[in-house]
Amino acid sequence: MGDYSKALEFYDKALKIDEKTLPPNHPSWAISYNNIGLVYDNMGDYSKALEFHDKALKIDEKTLPPNHPDLATSYGNIGGVYDNMGDYSKALDFYDKTLKIQEKTLPPNHPDLATSYGNIGLVYDNMGDYSKALEFHDKALKIREKTLPPNHPSLATSYSNIGLVYDNMGDYSKALEFHDKTLKIFEKTLPPNHPSLATSYNNIGLLHDTMGDYPKALSFLEKTLAIRQKSLPPTHPLIQRAIDNIDYVKKKM
Repeated sequence: MGDYSKALEFYDKALKIDEKTLPPNHPSWAISYNNIGLVYDNMGDYSKALEFHDKALKIDEKTLPPNHPDLATSYGNIGGVYDNMGDYSKALDFYDKTLKIQEKTLPPNHPDLATSYGNIGLVYDNMGDYSKALEFHDKALKIREKTLPPNHPSLATSYSNIGLVYDNMGDYSKALEFHDKTLKIFEKTLPPNHPSLATSYNNIGLLHDTMGDYPKALSFLEKTLAIRQKSLPPTHPLIQRAIDNIDYVKKKM
């Protein structure tokens, strides 16, 4: 939690300097607003996150040409918050705006394109359109396999996303195969309390639960909770979700 409050303090200072020294629609203000929005998003305070990302977007739309990369970033940030809030049609609208700019301005194998394809794939997965989800995740994976070393965390993200789709489709052995690939990369490349590791353990835990292997499920879900308690503020919704998942599995044992 200390890290988030420190980050907010730091970005707030930057914003105060901007407010004293720069005209109201200066791009620097937008950067500060976006940074503050991202911190609130990570804290799970989505209405605050939207408030700051909206302020950034208003400045960007007034001051930048329509295909500017900073506009793409602003649209993507807002899409991410709506995605976290479960408002998938809005998330898709904003991710599409990001993608349109990127497809016009970036080379076809640019990593930012892979990120956008992955984000859109996640939204389709959440909406239950699994063939669309796989199509976009596959585009992201192809770019990443061409451009990144084999243990790069972004490759792990692609494997994880594809694993989630197979899980939702009921193809659990395929899902486990992709989640295992993800975990191998994360365990090699990330610090032990990294939130992405928690997500990976969570995905595998839930999969074992679905497959009826409750002791394995419990072991992975407890790892998830331990990391989240160390790395997130105590009121973060993901901590309660991890506790609920553990209780749910224990009741079945």
